[in-house]
Amino acid sequence: MKMRWRTSLPQYYFLSATCLLITLEAVPIDIDKTKVQNTQPVESAKIEPPDTGLYYDEYLKQVIDVLETDKHFREKLQKADIEEIKSGRLSKELDLVSHHVRTKLDELKRQEVGRLRMLIKAKLDSLQDIGMDHQALLKQFDHLNHVNPDKFESTDLDMLIKAATSDLEHYDKTRHEEFKKYEMMKEHERREYLKTLNEEKRKEEESKFEEMKKKHENHPKVNHPGSKDQLKEVWEETDGLDPNDFDPKTFFKLHDVNNDGFLDEQELEALFTKELEKVYDAQNEEDDMVEMEEERLRMREHVMSEVDTNKDRLVTLEEFLKATEKKEFLEPDSWETLDQQQFFTEEELKEYENIIALQEDELKKKADELQKQKEELQRQHDQLEAQKQEYHQAIQQMEQKKLQQGIAPSGTTGELKPPVRYNQEEI
Repeated sequence: MKMRWRTSLPQYYFLSATCLLITLEAVPIDIDKTKVQNTQPVESAKIEPPDTGLYYDEYLKQVIDVLETDKHFREKLQKADIEEIKSGRLSKELDLVSHHVRTKLDELKRQEVGRLRMLIKAKLDSLQDIGMDHQALLKQFDHLNHVNPDKFESTDLDMLIKAATSDLEHYDKTRHEEFKKYEMMKEHERREYLKTLNEEKRKEEESKFEEMKKKHENHPKVNHPGSKDQLKEVWEETDGLDPNDFDPKTFFKLHDVNNDGFLDEQELEALFTKELEKVYDAQNEEDDMVEMEEERLRMREHVMSEVDTNKDRLVTLEEFLKATEKKEFLEPDSWETLDQQQFFTEEELKEYENIIALQEDELKKKADELQKQKEELQRQHDQLEAQKQEYHQAIQQMEQKKLQQGIAPSGTTGELKPPVRYNQEEI
């Protein structure tokens, strides 16, 4: 799947990288294109774009969908350059969109503000905090203008563009950090499990671990991402073409799947599938698919750093062809896969384990406190039940005494029934 403008302008494509003003087309990756001149843009029904990882992802997508319906805004965007879009100057054009579009955007903003307020309330409720200014707390969300919660203005579009651009620029860094934590947690849990075993079982597990590690490392050579060898392998095995006919310009056009003149990050990542399949197989116990995605990310970042000279997260044909003229393209260094690298040091693992221990202690304290609250509530419940039982027993005893003394019994709630009066005729 790929995030994409329906049209193929470079300006639109930049926003596909920033997830703004974008749509999605289904893109076949492993296909045999034997003739470039027959390659046509993919036509398919629009499907839901992948999650950007942003906490305002749904709001972002909805704003995109609404803005796309305005003809004036789309025409202005066609004339805008990338810097104009990034700076937010294009946001001023929002003042000229149709009333119908503005009304829809207003409603989307009100819904988003309502959602954020619910999140704030839920968080405060969990902390048992009261008397907080919800409007002030909205300031922590920088993807919309909290001052006017009912109207979607040019300021809102400007803030949304800048927030998404900034957040997505840091997204890869965050992914690397999360991956490192994942690997440390995996090792932590492995060591904790070993502590629960006796010496014999522990040796068996250690032996199995080393065996699986060696099995994973025993894979075919991985070509350097972006090198001639790597691209020729895609040309032959994925595109079904003769390796002796390899041509960089033709290769670029083959993998520029919508013919917009750029290779974006997703298109580049698609080129690494064959290399990753040499190392990872979802059917193998020793292969971790989370590590495969980290490897894919590393490959993409490496190629972008080598080829994307203007750092706009897009590769033009000119940039691509210049890269194929470099010595590194023909004679690249060997590529070190993740199994040849150390994700963390022992010091980092110990520090992480200390953090986990603190978190576990905090959770234990909260659990103990909740248990005490539960026990107190149960005690109060039992006390009320005992009082209720005593009350009923007292009522029954009073009723029995009344019957013995010939006094009319009380009502069901304990009140005395009025004496029965008879008129003269009944007597």
